[in-house]
Amino acid sequence: MADRGLLVFENTSEVIRAEDRLKACGFQVKVMGPPPEIRTGCDLVIVFPLIEELNILRVLEQAGVSPLQSAPVASPLLAPVDLFATTDFGDHLMVRAANMKITVDKSSRRIVNISGGGCPDVPYLAREMTGKTLDEAPSPRSLGSTLCGYALQLAYEEIVRQCS
Repeated sequence: MADRGLLVFENTSEVIRAEDRLKACGFQVKVMGPPPEIRTGCDLVIVFPLIEELNILRVLEQAGVSPLQSAPVASPLLAPVDLFATTDFGDHLMVRAANMKITVDKSSRRIVNISGGGCPDVPYLAREMTGKTLDEAPSPRSLGSTLCGYALQLAYEEIVRQCS
């Protein structure tokens, strides 16, 4: 990770906007959990190739979404935290991303449960997605823009990947 840096933002919506802009410009970035040493309130950071720092900061400034801080991953204490955990229950597979969980029936790929988080849109997300297959369910990101909705989007993408 010594060749990586972290971008720290004030809130989740800025992380989402920055990730969208950077990916649209072709940068290889990844959203992860911040290490405790630099946590500022937002539970997400963007990990980026350190060699691209100046170009990335220029793109973000032009987009009007500047990070609070940019820091190299210089020690194990500053390593970002992986957001994913997968649990196989035999007939069901659950993926957790940050504080959100999605569980599917492995044979039918039907979503049987969505849980976690504390955002006000979690019941709505669960209602709109539970009971549908991964192919039928709407993208969580198309339904909400809270940290929980974003985390559920990451879990959704990961469970689709694992069930393909």
